[in-house]
Amino acid sequence: MNKRELLSVGKILNFRGLNGEAKVGYTKGHEDEISSLAQVWVKDTKLDVEHVRFHKQFALIKFKQINSINELMEFKGENIYVSRSFIEDSLEEDEYLVSDLIGMNVADDKGDLIGVVKSVGSNRGNDILCIINEDMQREFLVPFVKELVPVVDFDKNLMVIKVIEGLIENEV
Repeated sequence: MNKRELLSVGKILNFRGLNGEAKVGYTKGHEDEISSLAQVWVKDTKLDVEHVRFHKQFALIKFKQINSINELMEFKGENIYVSRSFIEDSLEEDEYLVSDLIGMNVADDKGDLIGVVKSVGSNRGNDILCIINEDMQREFLVPFVKELVPVVDFDKNLMVIKVIEGLIENEV
């Protein structure tokens, strides 16, 4: 599978037990997606998931092709990838992949170009867009909420933000 079609969902940190079960670090809040894994790619190797369970802050994943610690050791420290379509199918309305947002042009609600999305971070309840202006001299932080970002148009590579007082006047 083409690397551009794959997205990382976790990392094999270690083993658990003698049968080659992988101890996997993943992003909290994505237990449903991790639980529903059927096939993954690790180091260009396609692996079938036998079962997934959770222990403390880790996912414990048993792969059908791996039956011992020795077989798992070559994958220790490697990322686990799934097809992009697997992740896209689990997105709800108005949910986006961060990688798709990076580099999008950003305009205000009057149509004037403000800048480009440089990165996306999180702040407790919602994501925060870091927008850098055209001359790369100023960065603006904008909460990524529908009220402030009513339009995300991938066909036009354009995001529109509603400018309210104090939103883009202050530099980061």
